[in-house]
Amino acid sequence: MYIDHNSIVREIFSQVEGVSQHGLDELFDEDVRDGQKSYAEEIVRAGIASRADVFGLVGEYLGYEVQVGALDEIEGEVLALVKSDVANQYGVVPLYLSTDGLHLLAADPFNSSIIDDLTFSLNLDICLIVCDPEEVNRLIEQHYGKDESTLADLLGDISSEGFENLDEAKESELIDAANETPVIRFVNLVLQQAVRAKASDIHFEPFENEFRIRYRVDGALYEMSPPPKSLALPVISRVKVISELNIAEHRVPQDGRIRMTIAGRPVDLRVSTLPTQFGESVVLRVLDQSAVNLDLDNLGLPENIKEGIRAAVRRPNGIFIVTGPTGSGKTTTLYSALREINVIDTKILTAEDPVEYEIEGIMQVPVNHKVGLDFARALRAFLRQDPDKIMVGEIRDIETARIAVQASLTGHVVLSTLHTNDAPGAITRLIDMGLEPFLLSASIEFVLGQRLVRKICKECKQEYKPKRDILEALGLNSQELGDRKFYFGGGCPECNQTGYRGRSGLFEMISITDSFRELINGGAATLVLRQKAIEQGMRTLREDGLRSIFDGKTTIEEVLKYT
Repeated sequence: MYIDHNSIVREIFSQVEGVSQHGLDELFDEDVRDGQKSYAEEIVRAGIASRADVFGLVGEYLGYEVQVGALDEIEGEVLALVKSDVANQYGVVPLYLSTDGLHLLAADPFNSSIIDDLTFSLNLDICLIVCDPEEVNRLIEQHYGKDESTLADLLGDISSEGFENLDEAKESELIDAANETPVIRFVNLVLQQAVRAKASDIHFEPFENEFRIRYRVDGALYEMSPPPKSLALPVISRVKVISELNIAEHRVPQDGRIRMTIAGRPVDLRVSTLPTQFGESVVLRVLDQSAVNLDLDNLGLPENIKEGIRAAVRRPNGIFIVTGPTGSGKTTTLYSALREINVIDTKILTAEDPVEYEIEGIMQVPVNHKVGLDFARALRAFLRQDPDKIMVGEIRDIETARIAVQASLTGHVVLSTLHTNDAPGAITRLIDMGLEPFLLSASIEFVLGQRLVRKICKECKQEYKPKRDILEALGLNSQELGDRKFYFGGGCPECNQTGYRGRSGLFEMISITDSFRELINGGAATLVLRQKAIEQGMRTLREDGLRSIFDGKTTIEEVLKYT
């Protein structure tokens, strides 16, 4: 029941008189924050409200009609207005037609793209009706039949089409192949499976004798059953068609974007193509807005770091850097920090490559290297736009770094990211770029280093005793451990036999003090800066990893891998 909108349901119930806020906070536990449990279901289970109450409040919040209870009859003429594939893709069932338009029962009424997409494709005004998602799914199955096609079934259909002799030099042939119904259904099903598995990336990889498709889930790659090599060209052409890329261009990399609804949920896919020896490699980054909670309270941050971030973004000026490798959640942390200060009296500007998540009330600028709009040029323009807070997607060069310092010294808070191994390394990296130490020490206020590690699946979590050599790799001995317990995931259907489900963060944060500024001015090495940060109370990534291990959240292997 609205499993992907837990934060919104929490907001709705926080405004209801007579409901204990303490009781609501207790229900908003880690599994709810991670989207593994439905907050609405927990509220119903705790007896705070009935299902009908939940849907009534959601309808009132959205200003939509509400349908409570089971439906028996829907007119055939109305059902015929929406095709089976549309009903399954968007999670909708038409209920009636009026002068206002077509009224649809929606499994996810929060998804406004349903209205935008179907108004255009059906040429009708669309009105959504809040209804129990279980009832919507029952009606879809009853009236349209559930779409239970498997990739194996579709591959059987496609194999008979015969794409072996497809000529990549002929654009018309590629377009025809990309628009074949089995190819369309195959690509849609691959995307649906990836989103359901909460994949962060989808890889289409052509090799000499095979065509490989892989998903990245919780930071690890998993391969699906490989389709025939002859499908590489039509499938990749299909992805290029829906992302509006040049289908005839195979010699240079291209970047595009797909916006679509999958299983009723709005999803953005960032598309990157790369020419290789045996065809184009295509990677889709899944930007599933409903699967990301952009809220500092939902990120699993230690309390001292959470308060440090809040202090950093509420300062009148200064630079706040988040550092870590690609895919470590830096952008999510910055977005969550910006939402803390996204109020009517604060002007916020961001420069991003590209804009990953759209946040209402924030002016977001996608950089465009083709026309010369890079981070430095965008940042320079921001200073003439009267901002209070500025976010720069990444400091990549000395020009961007210097303008960021100039912005902070003239009364702005600047948030950005860097690719370094740890928080102290960010200081050295900026100086290595060519930034003068006295300018850096005068402007930088906080540096946050972070990593993401996989969490042990709660369904197959088991206690075990680790070997001595593994403990020694962590710098631990059995005398220090006492009766501490260690866990791992045995593997089950819930976690796809991996033993892991979901990810959590490891963090280290430096608050720049006067004594730390003196070290920066003196050109201190990274090791000296690290030692000073530890003296000031910084808990390192490894130490935070130990906390996560001892709390039973992750395994020793994950912490050793990422710290």
